[in-house]
Amino acid sequence: MRKSLIMLSVPVDDLTMDRALNRIEEFIASGRAGGRSHQVATVNADFVVNALHDPELRHILQAADMATADGMPLVWGARLLGVPLTERVTGADMVPAIAERAAVRGYSLYLLGAAPGVAARAGAVLQERYPGLTIAGVDSPPKSSILEMDRAVLDRIKAAQPDILLVAFGNPKQEKWISMYARELGVPLSIGIGGTLDLIAGVTRRAPHWMQRIGCEWLYRMAQEPQRLWKRYVRDMLYFGYFFVGQMWTMRTGRSSAAPAPPTAAPPEPKLPDMGAETAILAIQGRMDVSNYAPFVQHAGQMLQTDPFLVIDMAQAEFLDSSALGGLVTLTNQARKAGGELWLVHVPSTIRRILEMLKLELFFDIQADVPAALAARQERTRPMPEPTRHYAGWTVIKTPRMLDTAAAHTLAATCGEHIEESPHLIIDLEETILLSSTGLAVLMSLNQQSGNQGGEVRIAGCSHEVLHSLQQVGLDTVLPVFANVQAAATA
Repeated sequence: MRKSLIMLSVPVDDLTMDRALNRIEEFIASGRAGGRSHQVATVNADFVVNALHDPELRHILQAADMATADGMPLVWGARLLGVPLTERVTGADMVPAIAERAAVRGYSLYLLGAAPGVAARAGAVLQERYPGLTIAGVDSPPKSSILEMDRAVLDRIKAAQPDILLVAFGNPKQEKWISMYARELGVPLSIGIGGTLDLIAGVTRRAPHWMQRIGCEWLYRMAQEPQRLWKRYVRDMLYFGYFFVGQMWTMRTGRSSAAPAPPTAAPPEPKLPDMGAETAILAIQGRMDVSNYAPFVQHAGQMLQTDPFLVIDMAQAEFLDSSALGGLVTLTNQARKAGGELWLVHVPSTIRRILEMLKLELFFDIQADVPAALAARQERTRPMPEPTRHYAGWTVIKTPRMLDTAAAHTLAATCGEHIEESPHLIIDLEETILLSSTGLAVLMSLNQQSGNQGGEVRIAGCSHEVLHSLQQVGLDTVLPVFANVQAAATA
């Protein structure tokens, strides 16, 4: 069972190095057998701070298959939250360990990123250390934005067919790039590894062990690259410290001396109309924390293996700690990867405030009550309505709640057909809470296609977070953005 805790919106797995390597082997076996891609993140304080301000990165990390604790602030933070991590598992330690195991198991590695020549040098070092290791390819593409990178890189990776892709672009670029292209590449496992190739190649030096043990590795790194790193470390310390104190205070004041009540199944399991299927319902009563959450998550996980739809009734829940929230995130990802969904219903205001503080209120599908959740499941079984309508001479395309990679490709196909008939499009993002890098790339492509036909693409109804995603790449200066469809059509 996956054990994780939530650190300022980001799940962090409680792992030893050996357990992490075993899970990596499971991911490779699953990817080889079924073609599924897995993403692993090595999380440090910089990741967490970036995720607080970047909705797409936050979603990627929340949905990652594994997230290790790369930085000591996460280890210290977990102790202060009362949910200590077993050990720190850094990318710098994990990559050589992966290479050693790959040499024994026959896995192949592809090294992507770092400065020219560094990946090749790192590959040679790893092969010298671990005889028999297969390096399927190395690539150090020129620096560019994620939306402008040469697609020839993808062709080379696909031709090499590695088992493991190690991406050293730095955060958040490497996580977004992996998420954007994982399905297309079909590599069983992709890991963002930051500056690990520089360490292996000897371009930079790692801090002595005593500095690593006391959490001063960042100071050693900053001494090597002060101009590049000092602003980042100061920002990370300030933001991480400020928001962590808020989480710690909330978690500590939410604790109760009362004994925790075990989560229970809530009978009966009502049937959905005209579906012939039952939706399981579990109830949480009282506190769910590190002392009692494991049986609940295990039981719920087993239920999701039978049917990937689950309702969790929180009417009598009083408190969820960071480990319990991590369990709910794990269950939600399990349901979604199986094509289902997990709904939280009757969420008390105290717990809703915790979810909002940790930026999880958009990750979970929260419904008012059980009938609303059951209706949401029934709605998923119906044929999708045509997302297109016409208004004042414009073709209006409504986008889904999550405009991730899969949905973005569907949007591209739908809009491409309409541009041939009428090149004046309004993309209605009113119901969208996540706009991925793939979605941004599709919007840029549609704008170009429409312009070639003498038309225009306009954006309507952006939430604050979606608008932030547009602004990050300057797309709000290229595409006109309006408050709603009516304003976009009549301007």
